[in-house]
Amino acid sequence: MLKIVKTLFKIAVIILITGWGVCALYFGDSQTTTMQTILAVMFGFSGLLALVALCVSRWHGRMVMIHGVLFVCILIWWLGISPSNDRQWQQDVEKLAYATIEGDLVTVHDIRNFDYKSEFDYKPAYYTKTYDLNELESMDLFAIYWMGPAIAHTILSFNFGVGNHLAVSIEARKEKNEGYSTIKGFFRQFELIYIVADERDVIRLRTNYRKNPEEEVYLYQLLGSKERAKSIFLQYIKQINELHDRPVFYNTLLENCTTTIWMQTRGNKGHLPFSWKILASGYVPEYLYESNRLDNSLSFSDLQKHAYINNAAHEADQSPDFSKHIRKVMLNH
Repeated sequence: MLKIVKTLFKIAVIILITGWGVCALYFGDSQTTTMQTILAVMFGFSGLLALVALCVSRWHGRMVMIHGVLFVCILIWWLGISPSNDRQWQQDVEKLAYATIEGDLVTVHDIRNFDYKSEFDYKPAYYTKTYDLNELESMDLFAIYWMGPAIAHTILSFNFGVGNHLAVSIEARKEKNEGYSTIKGFFRQFELIYIVADERDVIRLRTNYRKNPEEEVYLYQLLGSKERAKSIFLQYIKQINELHDRPVFYNTLLENCTTTIWMQTRGNKGHLPFSWKILASGYVPEYLYESNRLDNSLSFSDLQKHAYINNAAHEADQSPDFSKHIRKVMLNH
């Protein structure tokens, strides 16, 4: 019985490292060449031979060892792939925001504020603005859904007073002619970017112009002290400046829009404990509600109905007071 368990364990390990190694070789360093495809196929064949040898050959130990050595070589090469800020980026992620701080005044440079005709037809625009930390009142969370209830993109927005909101969307930074892939996101294919933007850009894009698939956007006002909001904002600014100088890789599981927000708040008093709902990002609003970080005067289902902003965003499309209009639904309950 013990021998069978050991054999099954070895089979599982070989399958796992072979699958990982094939993907690592195939995706490579932000590209897929013919040679990478050939090497990926060869390593996959090596894994198949190791499985066959494990089951039928007296020399299985040697074949498994050879396959293991090949895997270690691939892993060492993969760990040597470095992130870069010097690539041919898509226009919407071409510029990295950065900030300068003087006392309580934070000046944010290259805030994105594109004007859209459609998702891919837009007029690029950026601006610089100074924010007074003493005027930071609260934070809001946007949850954006496009593929069911379990997966959502989350965006934090910092409220510096009526009509004065700064949104930060943590995303994969894509190169020209490159599409997003969840699988590729595990294999050092994208750099991480904090898109610092006007809500008329980063939220309106999702409510009004993303059509394939359409996105459903919900807006929740987070409860908490001004000091907590200030601390999180400054942590964001620190990370934004670090990414401007030293790029890091995006990771589908560990360095994404939701886990990064959770990591940024770890040092704050009352930090939320880790939950599986952080990984299943679509359930983050529900987790915040259960943790008393959202308004509890309504049931969560009723709060979610009031949080839906697509209709309000369509009505406010060209309004300079876009942020004010989409928050009317929050005030009505």
